[in-house]
Amino acid sequence: MPSMYRLLALAALFAVSPFTAAQGQLNIVCSVQIPWCEAVVAAFQKDTGIKVGMTQKSAGEAMAQIAAEKANPKIDLWYTGSGDPHLQAAELGLTDEYKSPMLPQLHEWAVRQAEQSKYRTVGVYTGALGIAYNPEVLAKKGIAAPKCWADLANPIYRDEVQMAIRMRRVPPTRRSPRSSRSSARTRRSSS
Repeated sequence: MPSMYRLLALAALFAVSPFTAAQGQLNIVCSVQIPWCEAVVAAFQKDTGIKVGMTQKSAGEAMAQIAAEKANPKIDLWYTGSGDPHLQAAELGLTDEYKSPMLPQLHEWAVRQAEQSKYRTVGVYTGALGIAYNPEVLAKKGIAAPKCWADLANPIYRDEVQMAIRMRRVPPTRRSPRSSRSSARTRRSSS
């Protein structure tokens, strides 16, 4: 199993509340592809012996569920999904503050997201969500529009591909890049 899954499973372990451990099961909603969810669940269960109940939902669906269950949460951990719903959940007080001892190992953008949310969520990875292009520019250059990610490996796109990357520290805003993914521990009552 890739070490990324083991690292993320370990991060989840640090985020598990004592209430969860007492119940003997960690309930998570996972907002990425099923194979990623299953790999993290398997690594966490193997490393901790704690059973995991996992549901896969989009970030928007997960946010809606967490908001609806505010008074009586059923989820212990919301694993990944686009950053905006996680920041919104943090702002609404739907997630608990948690400052992981693994925070210094994360990229600066992830630490910034944790700080921005008052440690109620943290970014765990980034990924490209789509390809954008200007059809007029491509037409002038006689280049066909890319139809998939693999097309970008074609030499005709050499020196044509650009990617937005923050190179300097900027003041936190209320919105994170759409490509960031987050993980947050949901608020769970012990009563």
